[in-house]
Amino acid sequence: MTIWSEELFGVRKPIIGMCHLGALPGDPGFDPEAGLQGVIEWARKDLAALQDGGVDGVMFSNEFSMPYLLRVHPVTVASMGRILGELLPQIEVPFGVDVLWDPYASLDLAVATGARFVREVFSGVYASDYGLWDPDCGEILRHRQAIGAGDVRLLFNIVPESARYLGERDIVEIARTTIFNHKPDGLCVSGITAGALTDPVLLKRVTDTAGDTPVFANTGVRLENVEQQLGIADGAIVGTTFKHEGTFTNHVDARRVREFMQKVKEIRKSE
Repeated sequence: MTIWSEELFGVRKPIIGMCHLGALPGDPGFDPEAGLQGVIEWARKDLAALQDGGVDGVMFSNEFSMPYLLRVHPVTVASMGRILGELLPQIEVPFGVDVLWDPYASLDLAVATGARFVREVFSGVYASDYGLWDPDCGEILRHRQAIGAGDVRLLFNIVPESARYLGERDIVEIARTTIFNHKPDGLCVSGITAGALTDPVLLKRVTDTAGDTPVFANTGVRLENVEQQLGIADGAIVGTTFKHEGTFTNHVDARRVREFMQKVKEIRKSE
């Protein structure tokens, strides 16, 4: 059976490249001298490098809005809408959005821009660097229905970065009940921060229990481990390893993307 991710991206084991947006108006790191136009030009350059390198999809996130909010200010969504509006003519692959860490804002932005998927923490209760993380999935899914976002695919991050599940629940139990209660389109398994390795043992335990729900390795997939990770997961979301020198805050390096995607194509052929 063909899963939706293969239909959307046109390949098995799709690689979604991250286009990290710079700090936005209102964020502590925003550069008022460069302004929003500076953020747009940075993103334009990274988008071109990702697509030139051959990724299967792109996800836009306000990665440098650190420290993140659990409910973002309106200016954040407005700014991201402006940026995506500027970049839309340049986007050649299926794209998604992630407004960190606000699932309502992510869905709103997806509807406004035509994004095909969003990644968020939609369920669970976590003790995190941002305080108590307590999304209300029932309300979020009703918001999705109310704004006409029923066709937007939802990637549930069930191992969010910088957080720990508040309660002694095994990851297999979390995956099973998340699928049963919320019908996610996909599950994401992460390391402790962006760029940190997704534990392959944890990843396999989730994929073994997920059935027809695709599972993505969400962080730390690199050239040296992509064969192992794609041997387990149904795809990967890749950010840091595509950057110059593999540094989180740098521009995307098209050469690194091409090298990585060539390896991925070899892996697909061998399966």
